[in-house]
Amino acid sequence: MKRRLSDVLSEFARTLVTDFPIQAILDHLVGRIVDVMPITAAGVTLITPGAKPRYVAASDESALRFEQLQTELGEGPCLLAYDSGEAVLVPDLLADGRFPAFAARALAEGLAAVFTFPLRHGDQQLGALDLYRTSPGALDDDALSAAQTLADVAAAYLLNAQARDDLRVSSERARAMSLHDALTGLPNRTLLIQRLRHAILRGRRTDKPVAILFADLDRFKSINDTYGHHVGDELLVSVASRLTALLRPGDTLARLSGDEFVILCEDLEDAAQAEHLANRIGRALSATFVLSSAEVWVSASVGIAFTGRGDDIPEQVLQDADTAMYQAKRKGGARHGVIDLRERRRANDQVSLNHDLHGALSRGELRTEYQPIVATSDGRVTGVEALLRWAHPTLGIVRPDAAIPLAEQSGLIMDIGRWVLRQACVDRHRWQRGTDDELEVSVNVSARQLMAAAFASTVADVLDETHTDPRHVTLEVTESIFIQDSERAFIVLNDLKGLGVMLALDDFGTGYSSLSYLKRFPVDVVKIDRTFVADLDSDPTSRLIVTAVVGLAHGMGMKVVAEGVETATQFREVVALDCDAYQGFYFGHPSAAIELDALMADRASGQPLRVS
Repeated sequence: MKRRLSDVLSEFARTLVTDFPIQAILDHLVGRIVDVMPITAAGVTLITPGAKPRYVAASDESALRFEQLQTELGEGPCLLAYDSGEAVLVPDLLADGRFPAFAARALAEGLAAVFTFPLRHGDQQLGALDLYRTSPGALDDDALSAAQTLADVAAAYLLNAQARDDLRVSSERARAMSLHDALTGLPNRTLLIQRLRHAILRGRRTDKPVAILFADLDRFKSINDTYGHHVGDELLVSVASRLTALLRPGDTLARLSGDEFVILCEDLEDAAQAEHLANRIGRALSATFVLSSAEVWVSASVGIAFTGRGDDIPEQVLQDADTAMYQAKRKGGARHGVIDLRERRRANDQVSLNHDLHGALSRGELRTEYQPIVATSDGRVTGVEALLRWAHPTLGIVRPDAAIPLAEQSGLIMDIGRWVLRQACVDRHRWQRGTDDELEVSVNVSARQLMAAAFASTVADVLDETHTDPRHVTLEVTESIFIQDSERAFIVLNDLKGLGVMLALDDFGTGYSSLSYLKRFPVDVVKIDRTFVADLDSDPTSRLIVTAVVGLAHGMGMKVVAEGVETATQFREVVALDCDAYQGFYFGHPSAAIELDALMADRASGQPLRVS
């Protein structure tokens, strides 16, 4: 008995590091108990007060009937063990008068004895484990002790599985929120960019154009000013409904912000189809909107951009459609305009930008800016995040979401990434002089960088060259690295931890958030994405999700940084939710290193820091 019990407990111990669902754990439990105990069948019911059982498991059909019978009758040893928290032993069901209704039905089906043990963990009751026999007779002390041990161990693993399940649901809800507009439920910019990126790749294979139609309501501000924002919001929902009715199967309608709507159209036979849709948008929106407290009339300016080759940058296609929309608006609105990327590629041409990027480092066009990371407890600047900036000589600042993909595609990302890390370490040493209060520096690492064969060696070389303590360097990665090659990511991240650097999971909740990442990968810091922070004071769901993430991270020994804190209200919210630190415009915008010298001097001298 002891050997077989030990084997079963070992099997359950192995489930702790797996993602076994609750039902699988229960099914495995009842099957193995029948193997090791002197019984004929076993069943488990998880009980939630006021609700029907969500999980029921049984070793055979008879046990399932007995489990369901107790729920149906509201009577039986299972319910008594759950209510009392103590084992209920019925060695002879015929002679036991505590459960008359259950006994009458169960005896008729061949049951003679039942031994029930509560599934409990501390003061928490989860349900009960029933052991059934077709002949009367007591279980010996060893069997009773083994059964309660199995019930207690199963309860612990069930709680672990329930926590995983609850957090998975929260994670999925968080991801859905991060990809959809809260007002209309439409895809937001993040999801639109993802779909546009996929559409560009498909267009390259099918050789069919992809169109972006960027629609902006004319004089929408005057409606808000005249009728109030509640009417404006109601109008936006109605606009979303009308535009949705115009879509073909496979099209995507997204709301970017304010009164900006974008339609992504794939598999077009020709460009005329997109212009036909633009005309339909104009007609659909020109009809009167009868709202709850007003009747309003609007028109829309629509800009159209087409993809050309399969190497288009999604953000640039969207920007071109936006530019075409403003051109239409400057002509009086209520019309559409077209930009065709196959004909206009000059200044924004990817090939040209790629060529220019090759000399950007040697020409001194790259620079770093830093945004302070501030402790919520006392307002100390505990670190800075280094941000890459490319000052193109003719185009001005090239956005990081355009420059980084170019650097990855051209193979320059390792050289540029090394330069950013080295510059951040050099600036950190300059600011650190004169104080023992260690300053941390965070540097973003792209997926292509991380997966490169020599990345960990590159980091080690920079740390050695700049005499930087790795404990004061945080490398920030996004969840996309786990999707691309989780095994390779696991190896590299552990190599980096071997160097002693800190690791942060950036933009948590916006992509493919999985709580298993936090358990498996050596993450020290979780950075909550700005989309959740922005809604903390207005969206209870965002608050609940942030609360759950903070609790989970702290429970696993991780720090939490809130990104995008822009207002005093948001600051108070992240403090109340126990975030360890924050960054955002509320304290300061990203600034050149020299512009932070005064701030860092105040930090070194212990003077109070002021919010900018």
